Amino acid sequence: MPSRSVNKVILIGNLGRDAETKYTASGTAVTRFSVATTRSWKDQQTNEWKEETNWTNIVLWKQENLANYLTKGKQIYIEGRLHTRSYDDKDGKKVYATEVIAEEVILLGGKGEGGFDSASQAANRAAGAPRSGKPAGQGAAAEDDPFSGMGVTDDDVPF
Repeated sequence: MPSRSVNKVILIGNLGRDAETKYTASGTAVTRFSVATTRSWKDQQTNEWKEETNWTNIVLWKQENLANYLTKGKQIYIEGRLHTRSYDDKDGKKVYATEVIAEEVILLGGKGEGGFDSASQAANRAAGAPRSGKPAGQGAAAEDDPFSGMGVTDDDVPF
């Protein structure tokens, strides 16, 4: 009897950088970006709240129209699968990279925050429509940056 296995990842977090789209030799779009997810817990010994941020690399195939709306700081839902690949670096050393291959990408936030309203969410998600009236590619203002109070900078992104 064949064994069963599951490879499913669900993330809700904030984009760590603007998405970048490149094309394979055959012309297939590959969009890459990172998502920050943060967990909080109360330290039992000091009674202080602590936070830990995890950065996850995301790969999205054949969705170049969505890349313009995937800008740093935006909240996003990702559903996909884990994939580990290896390659040889310039010194001939084998390097392993684990990333999430996204199968579902949903921009989050209510209508007032520049997100989708519930009636048009599915159609806009499929078409890659913008979340707000802001021009495509415009980054979040400092007051809209969910990481502003955490001291997270571009230098903290591991790539």
